[in-house]
Parts: sequence; structure tokens; C-alpha cells
Amino acid sequence: MKKLILNRRAFLGTAAATGATLASPAYLRSSYAAGGEVNIWTYANFVPDAFKEQFESETGIKVNVRLVDDQGKQFNLLAAEADNPTVDIMTVAGHRFLQFIDSDLLAPMDPTRLSNWGNINPVYSESDWSTINGNKWGAPILSGMEVFAYNTELVSPEEATTWDTLFSEKYAGQTAYVLQDMLSIVMLMKGYDGNMVAYLDDPEKAAAIVAEARDFLIEKKPLVRKYYDGGAEVQQMFVNQDIALACAWNGPIAALMNDGFPVAMSIPKEGSYGFVYTYNIANNAPNQDNAYTFLNAILASGEIGASMSRASGFISTYKDASQHLTDAEKASTSFPEEELANMKFFRAEANELKYGLVDPAVEEIKAA
Repeated sequence: MKKLILNRRAFLGTAAATGATLASPAYLRSSYAAGGEVNIWTYANFVPDAFKEQFESETGIKVNVRLVDDQGKQFNLLAAEADNPTVDIMTVAGHRFLQFIDSDLLAPMDPTRLSNWGNINPVYSESDWSTINGNKWGAPILSGMEVFAYNTELVSPEEATTWDTLFSEKYAGQTAYVLQDMLSIVMLMKGYDGNMVAYLDDPEKAAAIVAEARDFLIEKKPLVRKYYDGGAEVQQMFVNQDIALACAWNGPIAALMNDGFPVAMSIPKEGSYGFVYTYNIANNAPNQDNAYTFLNAILASGEIGASMSRASGFISTYKDASQHLTDAEKASTSFPEEELANMKFFRAEANELKYGLVDPAVEEIKAA
């Protein structure tokens, strides 16, 4: 099949005009590039401006972006439109798939229509969360995760390879974490499924596992400086040197790193949990062919992935994205392959069981 190659010279011109740095050509199925439009609901900076302008120029397809800032709001908007959506592509977090799927709001993804599907790191595209009812439901684009964050002037990289360091006497009074997040990680440390999916048919075992993790955190309570609630709080504790290490989401830590603060992050050998933002096609999308054309184009190169990562602060799912980042950007928005292999993804199938046990456990730890 003849393919349309986005012109490198035209793209460089667009990049220069917008201050962007993208330069890689993207490849599109010419049979789909027939004008019209594609409607996208997504977060700020998830569609690079230079890419959007070039895509529109080369395909004749107008890209209409509506910014969203909350998964719940997006769900409600789409549910209100039911069988006649005004959107073609939306950005859904992987652990929210079931809510959208069960309400018939998403169409199964057909990777055979995306010749650039192979540009996604299989850690993201082929993980257990990404296949539900035998189908793929989205194209992974960016990822966030819980990380071991540490002050590089106080903690060595070797110490950051295990969560055990967070509970060591050496750093007593210098640690912080979100209790609910830490319960899932402690279950993982002890060899259990922190998503609770494995125990859907055995609620008694699930209860025993949560109790074991609860008791561990109660035992280690004298070592922690603070149970915190939000990213800004953990950032401030690092800046004030109130803490030397923490369990945190990568976004706030990446911001500190980019500001030049001596902090780094890792995914310890016991593992961690993360989520993935994906591009999804709406069920009954009015411009489905154009939606697949857009998705194939935006998956075309690691340079596009790097631009998305740089602008959003999240980690790119593209295989070669790190090649297009500076050393500082790599440190804040990428991880070695061996660390990524330790990561698990949040899943939603057992949320009712999990949080019915975890939420009371959190209050029991606080009260102990």
C-alpha cells in the first residue's frame, strides 16, 4: 500500500515557527488521509503543537482539541452523549478502562490498523492491564508511577534499589509516604497482589493480606516522619531537608529534579505500581478512520514521544523517546529497562474489594 510521508522540510519549518524541536517524519496510510476532522479530548500538552500543525497540513484532517482535567468529568461528558458522541479520541487512564468499557463508551482498539504500534515499549502495550475481554482498548502514550525518591546527597543509588531502605533504622525520622499508596507497595514487597485481583474469589485471604500489611506499617510507624497527602507537601519536605527519602509519584519528583534540586528516583527491585494514559477511540466515533490516521501518526517516532514527555512531565511509553531527551530530561522522565520491568500497573477489577479493606486499614494505622 502506498504511504504518505510527512515532509521533513515542511515539518522543520513548522517546528521553527512554534519553537518546537520535532523533526522526525511520520508515516500515514494515504487511504485514510482524506480530509475532514478528528475530535480529541485530552490533557494540556498531550498533542504537541508542531505535530498538530504538520498533521493538519499533510493530511487535510483538522484536529479539534478539547482540554480535559479530570477522568470523572470526561466520563460524565461522554456518558451524556451516549450513542452519538462528538469525540473520536479521548485520553483514559488504564485503571479507569473498566468504567468506560462497562458503559459501552469505548471501542476496542485494532492494533493491526496502526503500523506504528510496535514503537510502543511492550512493557506498556502488552501488560495485563491493557487487555480486557480479549481486546486492547487504548494506545499507551504516557505513564506515571509511585517511585522511591531520595536526596542524592544523603542516600546512595544502591540504597534506592530496595524499599527496605525506607523502613531502615538508618533513616528513622527522615521518611514520608502516602499511607494508601504504601499499603499496596507493602503487599507487593511481601509477594502479594496489591491490586487484589488474585483474591476476588477469596475475600478472607484478601483480608488477611491487608491485615499483614497494616500490621507491618504499624510496626514501622515510629520510623516515619510523616504520612503526607499531596505532591506539593512531599516536595516541600525535600526542599526543607525534613526528609531524605520518600515514596512519591514521579511527577512532583521530576519537577524537583528539573529545578536542580539534588533528588533522584528509582523503581526498587520489589516493584511498584503505576498507571498509563492512553489514547482511546470512542464507541460510535463519528470519524473513526481519521482517528486511526491520527493515532498512527502520533506513534510514528520517539521524537514525538519525547516532546509529549517534555511538555507534560510524564514518562513516554515510546521505545526510543529517551534518545531525544537531554541527560537532565532523561533522569526526570525515563527509567532503565531493568527498573521498568519491576513495575506493575494498577487494575480496577477488584477495587471494591481492595478499598473496602484498605481504607479502614489506613485509619487503623493512623490511630495506632
